[in-house]
Amino acid sequence: MTSPRCLVLFNYDWDELGFSRWATDFPTDSAGFDLFSFPSNAHLVNFNLQRFVDRLAAKAARAGWQAVTSNHEQFGALAAAMLAERMGWPGTPVSAVLACQHKFYARQVLETVAPEANTPFALLPSHYGEPVPHDLTYPIFVKPIKAAFSVLARVVHNRDELAELTRFSVWELWIIRHLVEPFERVVRARLPEAGSAHRMLLEEPVNALQYNLDGYVFAGEVRPLGIVESVMYPGTQAFMRFGYPCQLAEAGRARALDVARRFLQAVGFTHGLFNMEFFYDAATDRLTVIEFNPRMASQFSDLYLRVDGIDLHRVGLELAFGRDPALLPRAAPSAGAAASFVYRSFDPAARPAMPGAGQQAQLAQQFPDAMLFRFAKAPAEIARDFKWLGSYRYGILHLGGDDAPDLHLRCEKASALLGWPTPATQHDTDSPPVSPYPTPAFSLETSR
Repeated sequence: MTSPRCLVLFNYDWDELGFSRWATDFPTDSAGFDLFSFPSNAHLVNFNLQRFVDRLAAKAARAGWQAVTSNHEQFGALAAAMLAERMGWPGTPVSAVLACQHKFYARQVLETVAPEANTPFALLPSHYGEPVPHDLTYPIFVKPIKAAFSVLARVVHNRDELAELTRFSVWELWIIRHLVEPFERVVRARLPEAGSAHRMLLEEPVNALQYNLDGYVFAGEVRPLGIVESVMYPGTQAFMRFGYPCQLAEAGRARALDVARRFLQAVGFTHGLFNMEFFYDAATDRLTVIEFNPRMASQFSDLYLRVDGIDLHRVGLELAFGRDPALLPRAAPSAGAAASFVYRSFDPAARPAMPGAGQQAQLAQQFPDAMLFRFAKAPAEIARDFKWLGSYRYGILHLGGDDAPDLHLRCEKASALLGWPTPATQHDTDSPPVSPYPTPAFSLETSR
């Protein structure tokens, strides 16, 4: 008997590895293109989500697909929801995906259902390429309404910094518009009250520790999976590592789940994996939502697998076929702590060397549990990373350890083997990150 096939959209990096772990039990096919490699990303020219979904729907019966899933923020999660709706397969409602991914609309919903977890916000009055207003109060956190990977998201301290951030070349404008326009077309047709996604959002900066609540919704019931901590490079807003488990107090966990339930119910999120990014200040018991992602945070999947024996990619496959993930057996944990370590350069002129075949072979021998990603880029790509992200992410390493100290020691040894500086220290887990901005006296005309 032929097993039913699942279609995975935009299946790269962590997803490619994660779904491959289940290739025998869940035969899959992939569709979509890689936004970060040429010539694959040439498909961005005239890309249309509806036409993409229409072509897949026409092929589905012939290919034997009976389910679809995707954890790709830019296009995949929305395309999967649209295809599932079209085919009558289990999936996250399209309107819920749109509500989560349209960051301004999500703030408006949050203000209605959980205002205590919101932050003052407003649209940047000017559009791309237009002069920046003179009457804003700084510092301000700025981010696109629709983006991924923290592109163009940062604190600006004065008008000159904001003008520089929003001053784009013709080529940059082309990229931005082609990344946003596929989403914009669907928003205009399916959630017009949200307004255009071709805008920038202003928010009050928050200085607190950052976390991720991962979970899923099945039959309308919100079920938490765990909480991952996000640790920044000191004095920056750049991720240094993601660690699991974390020391977030029970009060913070309960507050996060309560806010997530209220928001997800409000946007009609009845099925699928989700990830809520948030700040939590234990001293004031204040939780502030950063954003909701209507998908799995793929980078965390193997962290849960190592520590809890839960594979988020298997959870995603069960949900794609409409089955209850709570019935899955757990694997034997292989670590007491696990982390995704992010290697970054903050020097635009630096060109970190990529580990060669010999170094990678030694890594595999000495650290058989290691998962390594290398991101070698051309000088022009690195320059764009600094403009859009403020740093150059050149590598990611996943490791497990007996506990946090053992994990950090293993990271130091593995980093030395790779020839890269260690993106982890013992002391930074128990104290808030150094804030790159003072606590603001912030004022915006908001949608409150």
